[in-house]
Amino acid sequence: MMRRFLTVLAALAATAAPALAIPRVGESAPALSLVDTAGKPVSLAALTGKPVYLNFFATWCGPCREETPSIVALSKKYARAGVRVIGIDVGEGASKAAGFAGDFKVPYTLAIDPDTTTRATYGGGLYFPLHVFIDKHGVVRMYHPGEMSAAQIDAELAAISH
Repeated sequence: MMRRFLTVLAALAATAAPALAIPRVGESAPALSLVDTAGKPVSLAALTGKPVYLNFFATWCGPCREETPSIVALSKKYARAGVRVIGIDVGEGASKAAGFAGDFKVPYTLAIDPDTTTRATYGGGLYFPLHVFIDKHGVVRMYHPGEMSAAQIDAELAAISH
């Protein structure tokens, strides 16, 4: 039993180690290059000049599921202002993400981070959800690990949409 506990603890420590590379507010967002649920490329470079909201989630995450209806509504509200929302499904495959998209009628891009390297690059560690708001110049304006209310997400989207 103790050996199993130590193995799990070591695995968690190894997973959390990359979390030290947290993007800093006021600095350029790290590069992002993934594929969406249909296998099409998704990158921040392709969205240069657009404000971007990254929402790192997992389909099994309760708080992630609770936030999704608000994110869906807000993605529609801010689409007119040019804000791009990218949901990043961490550690799962395209079929799980596609099922999630169908369940919640997600209108925004869902990218897949199957090996969790992008989450590690963004300092996600063990946090779900993880929110990153990036302005049209590619600069991180807000970084928030953990759940956010609809009002908080709305305020951050308003801030990056100007």
